[in-house]
Amino acid sequence: MRKRELKNVEWTILIVAIILCVIGLVALFSATQETEHDEFNKQCIWFAVSLIILIGVILIDYEAIIKISPVLYGLFIILLIGVLFTPEINGATSWFDIGFFSFQPGEFAKIFVILFLALAINKIQERGKQEINRPTRLLVLLAILGVPVLLIIKQPDFGTAAAFIVSAALMVIAAGIDKKYIIATIVLVVVSVPLIYNFVLPEHAKARIDIFLNPESDPRGAGYNIIQSKLAIGAGGLTGMGLLKGNQTQLGFLYPKSTDFIFAVIGEEMGFIIAAAVVILYVLLITKSIYVAKTAKDEVGSLIATGITGIFLFHVVENIGMVMGLLPITGVPLPFISYGGSSLITNFILVGILLNISSKRQKTIFVK
Repeated sequence: MRKRELKNVEWTILIVAIILCVIGLVALFSATQETEHDEFNKQCIWFAVSLIILIGVILIDYEAIIKISPVLYGLFIILLIGVLFTPEINGATSWFDIGFFSFQPGEFAKIFVILFLALAINKIQERGKQEINRPTRLLVLLAILGVPVLLIIKQPDFGTAAAFIVSAALMVIAAGIDKKYIIATIVLVVVSVPLIYNFVLPEHAKARIDIFLNPESDPRGAGYNIIQSKLAIGAGGLTGMGLLKGNQTQLGFLYPKSTDFIFAVIGEEMGFIIAAAVVILYVLLITKSIYVAKTAKDEVGSLIATGITGIFLFHVVENIGMVMGLLPITGVPLPFISYGGSSLITNFILVGILLNISSKRQKTIFVK
């Protein structure tokens, strides 16, 4: 990478990601005390691996990655089909267990769906800006998105599927899709929600929505986790109860505390100040990602950065929202903080792509 490109890199994104990881490791150290810090030790290894992969992604021109994105997209479609035939883990067939590492193809698929979708949109736009609004073109984009989404829903993993949809929606909006399609989609969603709830969603998904609306209806069953999560966050106060001293965290009332509810651990043991700092860091990460999208040297780079922003935005809002009882529980991890090798490596690859795009950007923001 040339000196000029190094100066262009939006290093703030990387700094924020590393700080979030450090906070996550501290929370994991406390949350995994009873297991002799097994998950903490593994996460440290994945953190080191992620940084090595990040360097490689930064050094490879993102245009070269885009060119092979159709092949990688196809490969992960095959993996998403194959994972359906694996044994269930926590009620879902989402992982390939290869001994020392549980590989979750749905996480890595985010990268290549965004890249391939950006490539497809860019190819359509090369024929004319209004080509994106032709129904046949939209059907092509819908097929690219729909195949992995349907396979992930089949696992079932509705949270990850929703992340794909939010990311793709932001990308087509940024590409200049006509407002009539946006309005039609909103109307369709409003009309279809009760139908999906009554005739499509499995019972466990319905239960999560019901509990979100009224967790006290089953305080010892389905509503238990969210009630304990809110108790943990409330007990933390301004400065927290102290590491290794949280009641809900250390006495086993909070579950799963290393993944879905890690933010509750932070709120209880580190308090409002650190929890608020985490939120501010995420806001900074997302705004800087938007800035990379606005200053990208080309349309395809802008679309990719927009898609990555959508992934981060959905995960942050959904995870923090669910642990505070503001959104239904979906099992979506908190980026850079929740335990999980697949999630951590994927997030750092996305950061690497953002840094790669920013290194090639123009000095001034152009208006789209």
